[in-house]
Amino acid sequence: MDPETGYVYDMKILSDLIKKEVLDKFDHKNLNHDTDEFKNLNPTAENIAVVIWNILREKIDIKHELIIRLYETERNFVEYDGNI
Repeated sequence: MDPETGYVYDMKILSDLIKKEVLDKFDHKNLNHDTDEFKNLNPTAENIAVVIWNILREKIDIKHELIIRLYETERNFVEYDGNI
């Protein structure tokens, strides 16, 4: 936790990062045709979570734990934390 701000991670910065690196790239797209990441990768929820994790891991300092939770429905979701 940052002693100055009291934040583990600034939510505005995280929100902007997710919008730029994830939502703008993938939201409302045909992933197989419109994105390089899924041209040769089946866009299952599991694979999407791994791709998002890899994108964000490059942008977020390694001192921060990163877990992606991707919901398919209210009750069905996948999580990825960098371990296979």
